[in-house]
Amino acid sequence: MIPLLFSSVLAGLLALLLYQRTVYPFFWVDLIYYLKLRRYGKSLQARMKSGIITYLDCFLHQARKNPNKPFIIFESQTLSFRDVDRRSNQIANAFRAHGSPGQGDIVAMLMCNEPDFICVWLGLCKLGCEVAFLNNNIKAKSLLHCFGICGAKTLVVGADLVHLVEEVLPDLKKDNMALWVVDHTAPSEEFTSLLDKVESMSGESLSDLPKVNIMSNFLFIFTSGTTGLSKAARVGHLKAVLSMAFFEMCGATSEDIIYITLPLYHMSACLLGIGGCIQLGATCVLKKKFSASQFWKDCVKHDVTVVQYIGELCRYLYNHPTVPEERAHRVRLAAGSGLRSDIWRQFLQRFGSRIKIREGYGLTEAGIGFLNYTEEVGPIGRAGYFNKLSMPFELLRHDPVSYEAVRTPAGRCIRAQKGEAGILVAPLSAMNQFLGYAGSQVQSEKKLLRGVFKDGDVFFNTGDLLLHDDQDFLYFRDRIGDTFRWKGENVSTTEVSEAVGLLDFIQEANIYGVTIPGNEGRAGMAAIVLQQDHKLNGSELYDHLVKTLPAYAWPRFLRIQTSLDVTETFKQQKVKLVTEGFDPDVTHDLLYFLDVPQKDYTLLTVSLYQDIVNGKIKV
Repeated sequence: MIPLLFSSVLAGLLALLLYQRTVYPFFWVDLIYYLKLRRYGKSLQARMKSGIITYLDCFLHQARKNPNKPFIIFESQTLSFRDVDRRSNQIANAFRAHGSPGQGDIVAMLMCNEPDFICVWLGLCKLGCEVAFLNNNIKAKSLLHCFGICGAKTLVVGADLVHLVEEVLPDLKKDNMALWVVDHTAPSEEFTSLLDKVESMSGESLSDLPKVNIMSNFLFIFTSGTTGLSKAARVGHLKAVLSMAFFEMCGATSEDIIYITLPLYHMSACLLGIGGCIQLGATCVLKKKFSASQFWKDCVKHDVTVVQYIGELCRYLYNHPTVPEERAHRVRLAAGSGLRSDIWRQFLQRFGSRIKIREGYGLTEAGIGFLNYTEEVGPIGRAGYFNKLSMPFELLRHDPVSYEAVRTPAGRCIRAQKGEAGILVAPLSAMNQFLGYAGSQVQSEKKLLRGVFKDGDVFFNTGDLLLHDDQDFLYFRDRIGDTFRWKGENVSTTEVSEAVGLLDFIQEANIYGVTIPGNEGRAGMAAIVLQQDHKLNGSELYDHLVKTLPAYAWPRFLRIQTSLDVTETFKQQKVKLVTEGFDPDVTHDLLYFLDVPQKDYTLLTVSLYQDIVNGKIKV
């Protein structure tokens, strides 16, 4: 009887296991990851109860725990956790000795990747300042706009970026902006030098570190504005601390050496990257700027085991000629976002199948995020039962022209079906904060959807289209609205349109992004209407773009039209233009291509088009 019962139970368990593997093949990996998140959450709560609450607290904890461990390796420099702590103390004391800035002040930082970026940032945190990271590619108009919306009254600029500030110096002095340069001498009397003052300051710990509300603002990070210039997204202390778990969730440990080449003014590098190294107590090899030719050489030289990427970076590496170091490295983990499936496979095939790719998705403004912790190529994360327990979200059906969420006659939104791309939204909560954009209540409100499924509910609208497949994987499909991504940067179509429209021979411009085979994201394209009795002046347009926009925002293609298509409410139509792209066979309109070496736009012929799509001409 007992053997028979045992056999029946065993058969039942085997049948259940077979059913699970067939119907829910990722059940166990989903559960294990969910339990890992729960463990992290409990350790975070315990740490906060002990007084380790903020990003700064986490760093100070590591400086006490591992004072002599290398924290930052940069070119010929190696700084331990203690070194960075002491230098940031000196910087804080230097600012304090000269009376500015102080607690509660907003300070803008315009610096390239270097150890002092981190030391200045931490020093300002120790004074209780809120820091605004400026993109070092922006031009004069954008720079002034950024100061204006974030409310900064102090600017700290790197010695190699002073020329950007000098262009707008009269405007800054008019606004009584305090200007600090991270150098031993000042370029003019308008600036105050920092490093000469740091040398005479104490490196001992500050006795009066500010007390912080975990739900308050920590940073300002600028994102592309859909209605013009950049928006200053508020990033809270809680969001910053949660972001620090990224590398740990990807499988990195304190023993890893992590290579970061992404710009520190973006969330990926400053919070996920540097923050992730602080969380683990790991060593960071920091690069001033990404270099495809030096990447694997640096990995071998510094014994790198983890690299942070964006998809464009991986494509550059794959397209670069072979170097011996690309198979001699010890990299075991690559963590990041935006990696296309084809490049993903090619990357592993060429640089080592032992590398684990951990593709994620996240936003600067809110806490919603995903991680593909499986070995499946292509997805950005999972959408199963356990995932929604840890991060509630929905994909909503949308209008393909307006990109607005479709609502029922009763005013409620409709969930997208599996296999159908939908707008990613997430309910606001303590863990999914949205602190809004500085200086723009209207823009902040536009990111919220109210009454989605019932009266009173409020969801954050990511503005991204995701697809949920029948295996519960999530795939990124597109960024909707008036932005597109190129060269790893978000481009505001309105900002480009306004800049292009300043030329006297252009009457109107409609800016959008188009896909190019073999390239990440979308390249800029402009459908333009010329002023009556005017001709296109490609060289003048090129010169104007150099002065007004960063290179990643330049329209690579032009389409000359007699009038722009608009909706019944006079909004510019983009869907048809995006679909037709830059193929001369699908339109009778004249098309032009930006020839950067010639500093001019050249007529886009069929043969030139073929060279571009076949990769013979790089865009």
